Amino acid sequence: MTKIKSYWLMKSEPDVYSWDDLVAEGEGTWDGVRNYTARNNLRAMQPGDLTFFYHSNIGVEIVGIAEITASGIPDPTDDTGRWSAVKLKPVRKLSRAVTLKEIKADPVLADMDLLTKFRLSVSAVKPAEWDHVLKLAGG
Repeated sequence: MTKIKSYWLMKSEPDVYSWDDLVAEGEGTWDGVRNYTARNNLRAMQPGDLTFFYHSNIGVEIVGIAEITASGIPDPTDDTGRWSAVKLKPVRKLSRAVTLKEIKADPVLADMDLLTKFRLSVSAVKPAEWDHVLKLAGG
């Protein structure tokens, strides 16, 4: 039986770790998450799932799509064993970044976790939201 792909959104401050940094690495480790809900989202991810790469604080926009390549790994920045990490690789940069302002103004995206659980650095994205954001980005 084929697993249904899940969709996510992962936030990073571009002056700390940007889309270009992920592209340069080829495969990165998403670690350092210290929120239990975001950690549980990381633990729910599976290889093959897709995530939007969101630049927070600077730019505040979705800039690319990455694929989860490894999940359920211990966070290498954590000595307690409580926190998890995933590996991901870039799939493609969006044709056009989708800004937080656009997302907030779009009634189709009003319930998106990015808006309703805005403090989360890792959040789920519903398939309909995923498709809509891709349309806003130009396909």
